[in-house]
Amino acid sequence: MQLGVNVDHVATLRNLRDTSYPSVIEVAKSAIAHGADFITVHIREDRRHIRDKDLLELKEGITAPINLEMAAIDEMVLLAKQMSPESVCIVPEKREERTTEAGIDAIVMFATLLPVVSELKSRGIKTTLFIDPQQAQIEYAKKLAVDKIELHVGQYCMHQQQPMLEEIKEAARYAAKLGMEVHAGHGIDYTTAKTLATVPEISALNIGHFIICEAVTHGIAYVVEKMKKIITTQD
Repeated sequence: MQLGVNVDHVATLRNLRDTSYPSVIEVAKSAIAHGADFITVHIREDRRHIRDKDLLELKEGITAPINLEMAAIDEMVLLAKQMSPESVCIVPEKREERTTEAGIDAIVMFATLLPVVSELKSRGIKTTLFIDPQQAQIEYAKKLAVDKIELHVGQYCMHQQQPMLEEIKEAARYAAKLGMEVHAGHGIDYTTAKTLATVPEISALNIGHFIICEAVTHGIAYVVEKMKKIITTQD
């Protein structure tokens, strides 16, 4: 089980007063040093947190893989081609949302997504689709030939209801059967991370908001080490 640490909200804090601190790259380096397997950043069209300069500094300054979350629009495809991260996760994006509210609809957006995925893959960039844990969405992700899917587990993490967990398990099994790597993300904390880590088909958890919030109190090193231990040690 790998741990991806999303450092978006380090930039959120910095941008509140347009200072040079806290440093996105320094937090990313510390996360890697204490157990993060890759760093995730979501660059939005409005640049509300991560900015282009952050991407450049991360590309040049860290050794761990970068997972770039982005919308399926021309501006972001060009940015991804210029940056050439190890992987791109395509997510839905709305200006008015505070955070990503749901998975992308691979069925409705199939015609839009197909050339984006093809272009990224032609540049050697692995592609991931952030989708809800539904069989139909997984089938269309397979048709798009993405390398991985990331299951949106936000509803489960908020309510922690068993039927929601079973839906995630079933989706993970189905995707793995179709030959796709499965990640999970959104709203994960210590408790839900421990549960999701028991799903054998899920190979990585992407965690951002909770880790950064906990780090305010306990420090990024402590929180990343604790989270990595939780998801890799099954009692």
